[in-house]
Order: sequence, then structure tokens, then C-alpha cells
Amino acid sequence: MKISIDEIPQTPKEIFFSESVEELNKIYSQSNNREFGFPASLEVELRYSRMAADLFFDGRVTGELSGVCGRCVEEYRFQLDHRFDLVLIPDPAKAGRKAGALHRDDLGLSTYSGDEIDLTPLIVEQVILALPTQPLCSEECRGLCSSCGVNLNRESCACQSPSGDSRLAVLKTLKVGH
Repeated sequence: MKISIDEIPQTPKEIFFSESVEELNKIYSQSNNREFGFPASLEVELRYSRMAADLFFDGRVTGELSGVCGRCVEEYRFQLDHRFDLVLIPDPAKAGRKAGALHRDDLGLSTYSGDEIDLTPLIVEQVILALPTQPLCSEECRGLCSSCGVNLNRESCACQSPSGDSRLAVLKTLKVGH
């Protein structure tokens, strides 16, 4: 979705729309990172306004995603419900201003140029930022047996549990004097 900069009011305006994120499926399917699957679109609630040339966006993106658990390697579904705030300032290089050093307050800002704002890359970025760093089907997931590979959430295995960290086995041979 695109919004003309001239149509962004000073008083906040609210819109609701579905944003296509099929691009994310293409990105994730072409990489070695196939941990997530995305629906054709996600629901977006967005409020936007301006103050002089600065543009303010705050909103929420929701939808059902699929993931592959990092412990048991099973596919699972989860709800994405992510709130975000963005501030876009005019690109200093494109606005004819001299680009200066960044100040601490500028680090959370993004820039824009042109006559309209394409919201799709901004929404895609927010979805990526909202993804879990370690996808888990549940916090209680027991994962796979490191010896036989059985899914410990479904069945138990006959493997013997190790008696400790094998790297520390040499410490068992030490004799401690009295």
C-alpha cells in the first residue's frame, strides 16, 4: 500500500488494510533459513500523521504464521500480534541538505524521499523484527533425543541418559587430598 505524502494530515488518521507479505515466503524459501511460513497477507491497523516534514506511523500487524520448532523440528502455528512505531524524516541527501553526523536521537529514525511512502517494505521489516529468535512449539517442548532422534514429546526412547558432560570425565579420575 502506498500513501501520498501530501495526503498525510497533521491530525492522526487511522486505516485498516491487508498487506501482502508473499515476498517473505520467497525470501525464506530461497535461503537456508526455512523456519517460518507466512500467509498471503497480514492484517494491519495503522495511524499516521505528520509534523512539518516528519512522518509518524504507529500500528499493529496481526496474522497466523507457521514455524518449525528449534527443538523437535515439528511445524506449528502461532499468532503474530506486533505493535510498532516509526518516524520517517526527509532524506538529507535527497532534500539538498548536507548530511551531518548522526546524533543519538536520530538512531531510531528512518528516511524517505519522493512523493509517496510505500508501506510494504516497512510492514515486512516489522514482521521480520517480530519473529521469535528461537522458534518453539511450546516452552515445554522436550525436543529430540540426541542419540536416537525420537521426538520426546510423543514417545520416550530406550537410550541411556549420559551420566554427565563427557568433557568433564577426566575430573572424575582426580584424587583430592584431605
